[in-house]
Amino acid sequence: MGSWARVHMAGITRRKAGEILLKGASLLALSSGDVKALMPKGRFDVSVQHDVMLRMRDGTLLATDIYLPASNPDGTKLPALLQRTPYGKAEAGTRHGSIVVANLFASNGYAVVIQDVRGRGKSEGEYVKYLADGADGFDCCKWIIEQPWSNGKIGTFGISYDAHTQGAMASANAPGLQAMFMDCGGFSNAYQDGIRQGGAFELKQVTWAFGTMREAPGVRDDNALLDKIKSIDLKAWFKKMPWTRGNSPLSLVPEYENYVFDQWEHGRFDGFWKQIGLYGQGYYGQYSDAATMIISSWYDAYTRTAVENYVGLSKRKKGPIKMILGPWTHGNNAISHSGDVEFGPSSTIDRNLAADYTTMQLAWFDRYLKGIETVAESEPPVRIFVMGGGSGRKNSDGRLDHGGRWRSERDWPLPSTRLVTYYMHSAGHLSKSAPPRNGSPRRYAYDPRDPVPSIGGTITSGEPIMVGGAFDQRESPSFFGSKAPYHPLAQRSDVLVFQTEPLENDVEVTGAIEATLWILSDCKDTDFTIKLIDVYPNNEDYPDGYAMNVADGIMRCRYRDSWENPTLMNPGTIYQIKIQTFPTSNLFKAGHRIRLDVSSSNFPHFDLNLNTGAPEAKGTTVRVANNVVYLDASRPSQVILPIIPAQL
Repeated sequence: MGSWARVHMAGITRRKAGEILLKGASLLALSSGDVKALMPKGRFDVSVQHDVMLRMRDGTLLATDIYLPASNPDGTKLPALLQRTPYGKAEAGTRHGSIVVANLFASNGYAVVIQDVRGRGKSEGEYVKYLADGADGFDCCKWIIEQPWSNGKIGTFGISYDAHTQGAMASANAPGLQAMFMDCGGFSNAYQDGIRQGGAFELKQVTWAFGTMREAPGVRDDNALLDKIKSIDLKAWFKKMPWTRGNSPLSLVPEYENYVFDQWEHGRFDGFWKQIGLYGQGYYGQYSDAATMIISSWYDAYTRTAVENYVGLSKRKKGPIKMILGPWTHGNNAISHSGDVEFGPSSTIDRNLAADYTTMQLAWFDRYLKGIETVAESEPPVRIFVMGGGSGRKNSDGRLDHGGRWRSERDWPLPSTRLVTYYMHSAGHLSKSAPPRNGSPRRYAYDPRDPVPSIGGTITSGEPIMVGGAFDQRESPSFFGSKAPYHPLAQRSDVLVFQTEPLENDVEVTGAIEATLWILSDCKDTDFTIKLIDVYPNNEDYPDGYAMNVADGIMRCRYRDSWENPTLMNPGTIYQIKIQTFPTSNLFKAGHRIRLDVSSSNFPHFDLNLNTGAPEAKGTTVRVANNVVYLDASRPSQVILPIIPAQL
């Protein structure tokens, strides 16, 4: 994976590490034993101040823990590392847990500040997801740089929501912010990644709220209310959509129901979506000029955010800005499989770097907050994992061996990208040949009461309703909405399948996928979805082949011309629409097929279009949409694939 993090060392081991650095060695050149010898916990004992209440500009007090090196005989002022979280500043249950990580960082000579965001943990105030984190993060940084132990330099770290808080404070240009390690978050534009996508609403916002609202102040100590929440059958609620305010699985905790419905009902891209905390792109001009590491993955809900932040910030800031894109699901960079597909042991960050994730963070902060030469700035700024190339057989854990490999790149999109058009044909072919003049359209009925079930994809925080990752695209009892006898999705009457002939040569697709569809509906509004699939040939382990989801996208037709000014369709009128997926990288091996599925639902990943044209999240009636996709020379539905020429 390269050696952005060459070595991180402390105390007496620095001499040995320095000798290795002088020889130009990287972590890749070291054995696991060598690395462990170079990575002690640190040379300082740690003291902790718990529940320091920091006053925000509006008077709200936020609970904060402060970890400091206990022995600092020189009285040296320290750089600070800040994590702001809704998950409890005292959590220690995972390898990213606050207590463990905070102690490790502090023992290596940092002041570490962990804070509960407002309305969560022990902090005061009303919780409104994402919207207070810019101002509160700014105020927290201002407090840090005023402390007697602070040298005025701040780094930030954290995964998922904790990365969103980093993006929010950077958008506010928080004082002292000089280094960031943003993993799986930090919204570039939440309207298109994380809350909404293509005009549709991501229902993971509901499952996240449902899973966390029992920890809200005023709820967690109310046993009667907790018992009522525990009795809620979430799957039953998802089966009886549509919902309304006051009639949803979140209704017992209005604070949470309100913020979710605020997001859901704001269908158009208006001022609501342009606030700090939701719209990093709108604040790139004032965004903190910090050294920034961006991490995401092909089955993460924030892949688009990662690449947009990389592109937007690397063009405007001194940086450096670096990016890692792996094959994982959300935050799971130590796991070599996503869903039911195995990518190999080298696919994880820990295995690839021969050191743990926290060591990688320390190396980043040591370089940009302490000036220690731990990071090779001359290396290419982008590292991607190209999925594919495996045996296609089941491994010992019963997963598809899809494989893959890491590669360094100079930029994103990859400079070598060639955009190649593949056309959809009436008989179900997908080819570079344009369709004939008399190509017949394909038709299907989309019934919101029987949607296409979500089988993997870029889903996070979806349990127990949905799960992210790569899977064979067939229904099973494991996926919500599946029905016996559990056929492949390709056999559904509301899924149009277009696929190439078996490939004669390997084809690498790296980037976002965009489809142009010529469509008609007998409804005022409906959705269209696409899904890019790697189709394996049959073998002994998979006698029916394996259809692995690679990327997917959606378009709510009222937003076909404008996100700001949606317009309903005239039933019976033909329209041209464009649908884009999140970025991906996959090697379609010779003998495989490239497949594109077109439909009108991907549920419960996205909310259901009820086909009536009712305002977002306020419709209560349902219509069946009879939808048409045109496939002729004058209306050529097509998909553009970003193909990377074979590298010798």
